[in-house]
Amino acid sequence: MAKWGMVIDLDTCTGCQACTTACAMENNRLPSENWQDVLFYHEGTYPNVKLMWFPRPCMHCENPSCVSVCPTKATYKDPDGGFVLMDYNKCIGCKYCQVACPYGVRFYVDEKAVVQPDIRGVFPSEAGRQWDPPYKGPQDDPSRGIGIQPHGVVSKCTFCYHKVSKAPKGVADLDEDIPELKEYVPACVRVCAPKARFFGDLDQPNSNVNKMIADKRGVRLKDETGNKPQVYYLSGGATASVPSLRSMSDSDKG
Repeated sequence: MAKWGMVIDLDTCTGCQACTTACAMENNRLPSENWQDVLFYHEGTYPNVKLMWFPRPCMHCENPSCVSVCPTKATYKDPDGGFVLMDYNKCIGCKYCQVACPYGVRFYVDEKAVVQPDIRGVFPSEAGRQWDPPYKGPQDDPSRGIGIQPHGVVSKCTFCYHKVSKAPKGVADLDEDIPELKEYVPACVRVCAPKARFFGDLDQPNSNVNKMIADKRGVRLKDETGNKPQVYYLSGGATASVPSLRSMSDSDKG
C-alpha cells in the first residue's frame, strides 16, 4: 500500500498562492476556508524587516492526534494511502479535532463569514449543504470529506483523495510532467508555477520525494508532537525556515 506524502521546497516557493486558489477551485472551498494556506509574516526589526511566507497544508500525519480525540470516529486514517479524512455523516461538529490538531488546518465553516458578502447567501443550497456554487466539481463523497460539506461539520484537506486514489498502483511519484499521471496529481502540486511542491509514495525508497528528503535533509513541522506529518519541508536557508527549527538555527549562529 502507498503512503502518500508531500515535499515543499521553501527555497523555491514564491508565496504566489496559486496552490490556495487551485485547491479552492478544485474542492469548492468557501472564501477564507483555505485548505492550502500560505501564511505571511515579518521577521527582523525596522528598518531591517523581511516579508516571509510559509505554505501550510494538512500534514496527513502518520499518528494524527485529531483521530484519537474524535468521539464519533468521523475523522480517520485511511489505511490505503495514508490519508487523514473526514466522514461528514458521522461528524457532530464538536471541534475536538480542531483543538487537537497542532497545525490549525481544520475548518468549522458555520462560523460567521470572514469575507463579505457571505457567499453562502449568494449561492444558497437546497440540498442541506453549505452552498451551491455554479462551478462545483463532479466529485462528491461525504464519507471522505469530498464535495460541499453539510452544515455543522468540520472540513479539511483530503490530499485530493478523489484524484490520488485513482492513480495506477505501484506508482512512486505523481508528477505533472508525466503525461499519463498528471490527472492524478493533487491540484496544489499541479499548478505550482515554481515547482516547489512534489507528491509521491513515502514507502518507496526510490521515489523522488524520498530522495529529496534524504538529499536535502527534509524536516517535518512540529515533529516533537509525535504526529509524524507526511508533509516534509526543504530549506537550504535562502528563504523561510521551518518555524520549529528557527530557534535551533539562531542558537547555532552563536
